[in-house]
Amino acid sequence: MTHPISIPISIPSQSFHQSLASRFEQIRQLTQNLVEQLSEEDQCVQSMPDASPSKWHLGHTTWFWENVVLMPHCANYKAFNSQFHYLFNSYYESMGPRQPRPQRGLLTRPALAEVMAYRDYVTHALLKWLPSIEHHISENIFYLIELGINHEQQHQELMITDALHLFSCNPLLPKSGLNLNTSQGLQDITSKSQWLQLDAGLSELGKNKGEYQDFSFDNEQPKHKRWLEAFEISSQLITCGEYLEFIADGGYENASLWLSEGWAWVNRTGYQSPAYWLAPQSAFNDSKTWKIFGVEGTTSLNRNHAVTHLNFFEADAFAQWRGARLPTEFEWEHAFDHHDMQHMLGQAWQWTRSAYEPYPGFIPMDGAIREYNGKFMVGQQVLRGSSWATSQGHTRKTYRNFFPPTASWQITGLRLARDRK
Repeated sequence: MTHPISIPISIPSQSFHQSLASRFEQIRQLTQNLVEQLSEEDQCVQSMPDASPSKWHLGHTTWFWENVVLMPHCANYKAFNSQFHYLFNSYYESMGPRQPRPQRGLLTRPALAEVMAYRDYVTHALLKWLPSIEHHISENIFYLIELGINHEQQHQELMITDALHLFSCNPLLPKSGLNLNTSQGLQDITSKSQWLQLDAGLSELGKNKGEYQDFSFDNEQPKHKRWLEAFEISSQLITCGEYLEFIADGGYENASLWLSEGWAWVNRTGYQSPAYWLAPQSAFNDSKTWKIFGVEGTTSLNRNHAVTHLNFFEADAFAQWRGARLPTEFEWEHAFDHHDMQHMLGQAWQWTRSAYEPYPGFIPMDGAIREYNGKFMVGQQVLRGSSWATSQGHTRKTYRNFFPPTASWQITGLRLARDRK
């Protein structure tokens, strides 16, 4: 028998209501700003089953606000279009049938203009309703709204990475046209990485079920203790220059470095470098130096940037080549508190050696949002940190991102760890 999640709620002040409305409105506008320079064709195409068109993201984030927040809690709310409940549901079985994920790119209708009208309708309805939510304290409505904000921030990053994958499929390798004015981009890593030592001991990890002012997803909960043996962790992320050394040394040709499933992936795909890298004198690179495809189109590979778009198998093979390993997610979080480490946040998500599993005492949320995280806790690896495309205010040390081990279209890199001798 499962029990609904219980979140302690205190009555917020009027200033908090105003702040919440302002944040909601800002996040909604940022989503639209991100893709406003993309054409309608750009926003309709789906490049692979794991990616979604920008138009679908715009509809789905609106669907979430309508179906998870407004319809269950706002008595006078009238749905914009009941057919959209089917079109923009992602994976919520409890919310009914949905457009198959691999077929989201077939939705040439509704047109982009109608999706934007849907967004405006729902945004206006929620802003109109927000002043009355003090009457819904017992329903944990403040947590739902924070969840909706964080959900939309997740999709902002997905819109960037999905669009990048789409444009990588175009032989013109064009600039993306994404509005990334709020992003700092990748930064040079110029100082030499050091091994930072951490002693064995009991470490407190995760977060308790917090109030609306201290948001966390249910998969970050509850706070618990784990024993960690003494270990070392690198102060810096691995750079493109370091990864080039791995390639030059035959890293993709040495089966002893790879997990069995990873070696099968290498042979099946023929990959010899990270996603979006263009080898010298290759089909899309007639120069004698490495190039890389990104949001600005094709540029020279910067050896001082963090290597990104690695899958888990590539990250693990590199670690083996260096005589090290990937950190566990628990080592990563423990190190966050105990050393002034570089680029823990804001450059690249970092693969860990931890499978995505529930913490001891994990209880999924109640209702439709029960399906948000818990049902994916199998066959995936945890990533920690954040990337240059992660929305501002959407980072924290306890954040648990997760993807299948072959995923490389996200902005994923690595740092190394090893046991203390």
